[in-house]
Amino acid sequence: MAQGRSGGPLPAATLKPPDEAARQRAWAAFWLGLLSLLGLAGVGSLNRAVYVISLTLAIGTVAVWLGATTLARARRNGTYRPRGAIGGTVLGGIGLTLSALALIVFALFWKELSAYSSCMSGANTVSARQACQSQFSRSVNNEIKVLRSAGR
Repeated sequence: MAQGRSGGPLPAATLKPPDEAARQRAWAAFWLGLLSLLGLAGVGSLNRAVYVISLTLAIGTVAVWLGATTLARARRNGTYRPRGAIGGTVLGGIGLTLSALALIVFALFWKELSAYSSCMSGANTVSARQACQSQFSRSVNNEIKVLRSAGR
């Protein structure tokens, strides 16, 4: 918020509306933040998951950057916060965090996920699918045990 002569915040009546460029940046941040979340929901196959998640990580980063810089400019210029800037920053931050976590999970459990995917693609019966799921669960639990013992 802009500061008056005494160093305190300016009254709301003295703030100006944001300019058109700030409004456009705020809405771009909002829609990019939303897109980063929707992109995570669209991860379908394991083959393209890493690419989609990497793209949503980049989109979330841009959304956070656009939203944060728009808010900082509005504060510096003594204008109202443009609509969508906070939402874009929050949505982009959520998309960024979830994408980073998903990439970490893929990096740690790539071998197990790949084996599970190939097992499920050949499983034609319910019992075969259940066998794939139990094999995946055992392999992930074993990997977690290995990671815990390495951390000690």
